[in-house]
Amino acid sequence: MNPLTDELSASSMLHSPFQLAGLTLRSRLVRAGTSETMATESGEVTAQLIELHRRLAAGGVAMSILGHAYVHRRGQYLERQTGIHDDTLIPGLRRLTDTVHAAGGIIVAQLAHAGSQTRVASVAPLAPSPVPNALVGNLTAEADESEIDEALDAFAAAAHRAKIAGFDGVHLHGANGYLISEFSSPIANIRNDRWGGDAERRSRFFTELLSRVRGAVGPDFPVTAKVGMIDAVEGGLQLAESIERVGALASAGLDAVETSVGVMTKGSDSCRTYVNVDRARARKDLLVHRLFSDGSPEAYFAPWASAVKRAYPTLPVILVGGLRTTETMERVLADGTCDLVALARPFIREPELARRLLVRVDASHAELPAECTSCNLCLMHEGQHSLQCWRTPKWRLAHHALVRLSGKVRSSG
Repeated sequence: MNPLTDELSASSMLHSPFQLAGLTLRSRLVRAGTSETMATESGEVTAQLIELHRRLAAGGVAMSILGHAYVHRRGQYLERQTGIHDDTLIPGLRRLTDTVHAAGGIIVAQLAHAGSQTRVASVAPLAPSPVPNALVGNLTAEADESEIDEALDAFAAAAHRAKIAGFDGVHLHGANGYLISEFSSPIANIRNDRWGGDAERRSRFFTELLSRVRGAVGPDFPVTAKVGMIDAVEGGLQLAESIERVGALASAGLDAVETSVGVMTKGSDSCRTYVNVDRARARKDLLVHRLFSDGSPEAYFAPWASAVKRAYPTLPVILVGGLRTTETMERVLADGTCDLVALARPFIREPELARRLLVRVDASHAELPAECTSCNLCLMHEGQHSLQCWRTPKWRLAHHALVRLSGKVRSSG
């Protein structure tokens, strides 16, 4: 026992445990769901995906959220995305959860349907309305009742598979322009029936989905959600409607909410660039174009998380989006903005980051930010290359440049 360490640990919100729907999280640090591109072409778990989540668990993450797993073949977003749409995938998913648990971690499955935002050419998109997808441009016919029912059932079946496979909970992806956020958006959902026409009817897909998921996993299994609060499109979803929607979801049995953006026009709408990157950091990471620029501010979704917390004080809130320093993490936890902090890109560069942040909190409170520069090179390689930081080691930057010249990666925007 170290009296100094014990005293500092007791004063740290970041280090304190948290009870989430029956789960005991060892700290407030969560690995946010991040697209891994580590599955087989048919969506099966690989040794590479298992090793990533083992490192996260062994590195001290309190809870890891699996990158969005597609619940239906029509819901696949990218090539080599993890699938949870078929019973044959359960053994691989079970190997993943067993490994994480053996490393002392907790892992939940993020369940997703890409809707019209698929980037897989062989997938037939699904959308609430015949509106061009704001991010990828896909245009498809209005989903009929049977297609909507099939998608809802797919989420429920996937949640059941997650429970059988040993996941500690499920996290419903209702943000970032995918199917749930399309139904929630007045710009993507222009229906005038029981699935759209006003805020209450736009909420029906999400609340009905939650009801079916809850029916599939039972009343005590943790069910949380990522919710798009505001669309990054003019005339889109606004905060007041989303606050009411979160309340309806909480009343229907949602255990926690992670706040994010809804319909997007570019990737950086959900993953803003160059967070907390000062000029010294720019020099170190060869960000020549940032040498005379200030870094973007941290915690850019904090106002939305705070609004949810004010409206529903007992609902656990997970804050994601540009968290890079323990000072900021401690502040948003202490001032009641959120209950948990989630990081995505920093854990790509540093899978063991949680241990480093928590040791700093325990030992000295000295500030040592996450090394991630939020350059978004990792996002440019989604669906092509397995998840990794392209800035370290430095030779990867040359590899990235060669791949980009070949035209095989997307814009970082």
